[in-house]
Amino acid sequence: MAEYLTHNEHETEELGRRLAGTLPGGTVVAMYGDLGAGKTAFVRGMARGMGLNCRVSSPTFTIVNEYLGERELIHFDMYRLSGADELFDIGWEDYLSRGAVCAVEWSENVEDAFFGDEVRVTIEKLSDTDRKITIEGAEAC
Repeated sequence: MAEYLTHNEHETEELGRRLAGTLPGGTVVAMYGDLGAGKTAFVRGMARGMGLNCRVSSPTFTIVNEYLGERELIHFDMYRLSGADELFDIGWEDYLSRGAVCAVEWSENVEDAFFGDEVRVTIEKLSDTDRKITIEGAEAC
């Protein structure tokens, strides 16, 4: 487990970029944090760290955004789901079998869909700009 402090959105994105550079395909990144904590900013950084030059936005209403390039990042937002059964209904296992990195916001809503080998990222708001980010299950970045 590693803890980091970021002081603005750019630093949060940079930490996501550094983490993504260490992740093999097929990794699930389970993200936890309150509304506005910076989960989507972290995923924007992950996309950059994977060499993806795309616009990253929260898939709150679409549930899933796919970012394709040399590597593939699949971005889930589970805010509107009531449990893992709904995640399986939209093809969770099919997404996992593609070998993409899967970043899952609001993971607390679907924890029983994980197999215990995911990377866990918890983002805690300390102030309007400061965040404490805890990463478990991955090498320090």
